[in-house]
Amino acid sequence: MDSARRDRTIGFLCLGVTAFGWALNWPLMKLLLQQWPPLFARGLAGVCASLILGALALGRKESFAVPREAIPRLLFATLTNVLAWMGLGTVAMKYVTVSEGALLAYTMPIWAMLFAWPVLGTRPTMRDILGLVLGVAGVALLLGGHGFAFGADKLLGIALALLCAILFAFGNVLNRKALPMPPLVVVAWQVGLGCATMLILGILFEHPDITAITPLGLGCFVYMTLVPMGVCYVTWFETLRRLPPTSASTGMLIVPVIGVVSAAIILGEPLGLREWAAMALTLGGVTLALQRA
Repeated sequence: MDSARRDRTIGFLCLGVTAFGWALNWPLMKLLLQQWPPLFARGLAGVCASLILGALALGRKESFAVPREAIPRLLFATLTNVLAWMGLGTVAMKYVTVSEGALLAYTMPIWAMLFAWPVLGTRPTMRDILGLVLGVAGVALLLGGHGFAFGADKLLGIALALLCAILFAFGNVLNRKALPMPPLVVVAWQVGLGCATMLILGILFEHPDITAITPLGLGCFVYMTLVPMGVCYVTWFETLRRLPPTSASTGMLIVPVIGVVSAAIILGEPLGLREWAAMALTLGGVTLALQRA
C-alpha cells in the first residue's frame, strides 16, 4: 500500500472513530442530564477533558503560549465553539429529543452559508438555496409531526438548539483563519476556558447535587470526558490532516444519524418513517451547503 492510500485509509478510520464517538454522546448525555444539571455536567466534563488534552499537548512538547494579538480571536472562538455549541446545545437537550437536538444543531453549515453572503460577499447559488429549502423542510417535518403547538419547554429547547447552531456557524465564518498555535493547544484552551465558565455558572445557578449521580450516570460522565471531548478531538485532527476538508465535513453527517439511531436503542425515542425522512431532507440540505467549503 502506497503512502497516499495508507494516509487515506487511516483518515477514514479516524473519521469513523470521531463520528461514532461524538454520535453516542447524544443519548448518553441525555441520560446524564437526568441526574446532573446541564451546565454543571458539561462544564465539569470539559474541564477534566481540557486537562487531558493539555497533558497530551505537553507530551508532544507543544507550547501553550498565546500570542497577544490572538487573544481576542481565541476568546471569540471559545464563545462560539464552546459556550454556544456545547453549552446551549447541552441545555437544549433537557427539553428536546435527541433527533430534534441533533438535526437542529447540524443545520450549522446552512447558517454558515447564509452568513457568508454579508460577511464574505459570497452570494448563495441555486444549489445553496435548494440546500436551505431541503434543510428547513426536514426540520419542519420533524418538529411538525404532532402539530406545531409546542409547550414553553419545547419552544425553549428548539430556540436554544437553533441558537447553538447559528452562533457556531457565525463563529466559523468569522474565524476562518487558523489561530497561530498547535490545534491540540487551541482546543485545550477553548474547552478549558469555556467549560470552566460553564462549571462556575452551573455551581452558582443550578445548585447541583453531586451525590445524585448513579453508576450509570458516572459511566456516561466518564464517557463524555474521555471519548467525545478527548479521544475524538485527537482523531478529528488526524482526519483533517489526512483527508480533504470537504470529505471530512461531509463524512461527519453520519453523526446525527448514528445519534438518532442509538437514542432509539438506548432511550426508546421514536424512530419511524418521519424521522428518517426528516434526516434525509435536512442532511441532504446540509450536504449541498457543505459543497461550498
